[in-house]
Amino acid sequence: MIIEVKVPSPGESINEVQLANWMVEDGSFVEKDQEIAEIDSDKATLSISAEQSGVIRILISKGESIAVGSVVARIETDGKAPSEKPMKVATSKKPVSKDEDPSIKLHLSPLAKKLLETNLVSEEDFIEFIRHYRFSKNDVSFILEEKDKVKPAQLPAQPESRGGSRDTERKKMTTLRLKLAERLVSVKNETAMLTTFNEVNMTPVMKIRQQYKDSFKEKHGVSLGFMSFFTKAITEALQHFPQVNAQIDGDEIVFHNYADIGIAVSTPKGLMVPVLRNAEQMSLAEIELKIKELATRARDNKISLDDMKGGTFTITNGGVFGSMLSTPILNPPQSAILGMHNIVDRPIAVYGQVEIHPIMYVALSYDHRVIDGRESVSFLVKVKEMLENPAKMLFGGNDPIVALLGL
Repeated sequence: MIIEVKVPSPGESINEVQLANWMVEDGSFVEKDQEIAEIDSDKATLSISAEQSGVIRILISKGESIAVGSVVARIETDGKAPSEKPMKVATSKKPVSKDEDPSIKLHLSPLAKKLLETNLVSEEDFIEFIRHYRFSKNDVSFILEEKDKVKPAQLPAQPESRGGSRDTERKKMTTLRLKLAERLVSVKNETAMLTTFNEVNMTPVMKIRQQYKDSFKEKHGVSLGFMSFFTKAITEALQHFPQVNAQIDGDEIVFHNYADIGIAVSTPKGLMVPVLRNAEQMSLAEIELKIKELATRARDNKISLDDMKGGTFTITNGGVFGSMLSTPILNPPQSAILGMHNIVDRPIAVYGQVEIHPIMYVALSYDHRVIDGRESVSFLVKVKEMLENPAKMLFGGNDPIVALLGL
């Protein structure tokens, strides 16, 4: 029986995708539900799984653009899985000496050498077996787990740096990268984007993390990061400045009574922005857990289109790459995006005295058609105030004493 492997629809309005990668070889045996290929759309990278076990016959090459619903491969379900061959000590072929083939170097422990000698297996026989052995998934998993334990002296030498060559290389852009480029250009051309900046003294947040990080992780099973503090502060500030959480739809402005916060994640395929739904109702632990889940799925190409739909405000963190300051670009149709940056010890004035504190520069890019300068600056100041006094997050961004007095 032959099963056709067709390209699934990644979502509405998407008619064409690019076959990004084959995860199996032509003629190999695949298991049911095994991931066999990845496809790139203009919104996300999705995987295709085998509907049945069998031998796969690939029909479309990697990198080709294909229509949704096209047949890219066939699976012969009556095909048999290759059987593992037992190790042969004696071989009819002339063994290749480890001295003759420097590409394979054995690093055997004394016990391993003793075991080979006891079973009358030479190092040449062992090398020959490795050369023809069909490595399984478990073998590869073991290597990936153990590779970090290898001493630097055992690692292969790094390739020499290129020099003097004027060669060029062309690579076809992925559908996701093409769509991203198109959207970025449209944002610059179709919005009145401005950016306002401020600085945040991160000492209070860092003290909280230092004091409670162990107990927080023990109770919630996730590390306490900076992103949860920023997300919480932003959701509280959005209640004071709803215009920042709004967007243009034709000749109307749509206001949202909820905060769906997009978290920009850098992946091998490009920038993706999974969304935290109703982040205003989440605790710090819930925010950290959801961010970890979405970021992991995005980097593993397991993210779905539903995870990235919508969003009323976006946070991007260039600080993880060492960025000191930047002007983040809007994520349409949203009207604002906040950029986080690296934390650096800087001298600042505190009550008339010069002190050294960890400072982060923050940037808010906004669409001036929706958000006025007063609102954008005031919003960023409100976020700054809550980060420098986290207790305010419990009182809707207001001063705890003022809230206590009912003023």
